[in-house]
Amino acid sequence: MDEQENKKLSQKEKRLGLMIWFRLSRVYNQSIRLNNEFLKQWGLTSAQFDVLIQVGIHEELTQKELGEKLFVTKGNITQLINKIEKMGLVKREQHWKTKTISLTDQGAQLFEEMVPQQEQFQASQFLGLEPEEQVTFHDLLKKLQKNMEI
Repeated sequence: MDEQENKKLSQKEKRLGLMIWFRLSRVYNQSIRLNNEFLKQWGLTSAQFDVLIQVGIHEELTQKELGEKLFVTKGNITQLINKIEKMGLVKREQHWKTKTISLTDQGAQLFEEMVPQQEQFQASQFLGLEPEEQVTFHDLLKKLQKNMEI
């Protein structure tokens, strides 16, 4: 293979990488839109649902711990917690110097109702892939993510 063919191959690889990135971005954005639409039946956004899940799984978290687990910026955490606290889903309690966040009874009930339905909804988005393809896709995404880590 001469230098010019090698250069073309490199351009093709770059083009393919770009096409993959755009496709992945479109699929992600479409998934988020579908997820937000699905969550509307409970009056929640994806970010609010993420808080509900994290607090429900861990039962009690500090605001700092919660912030490390969420996909939102630190500046948005307080606003997000305030909103779902006003909805009656979480409560904050002061334990000496530490403020913890936990689910209210209403939040725990919603957690129990929503999680199985949300899990089923999310899994259904991959029904277009055979089980073996899902495993391969998952492995490829893990490999890609590992390659991107700093």
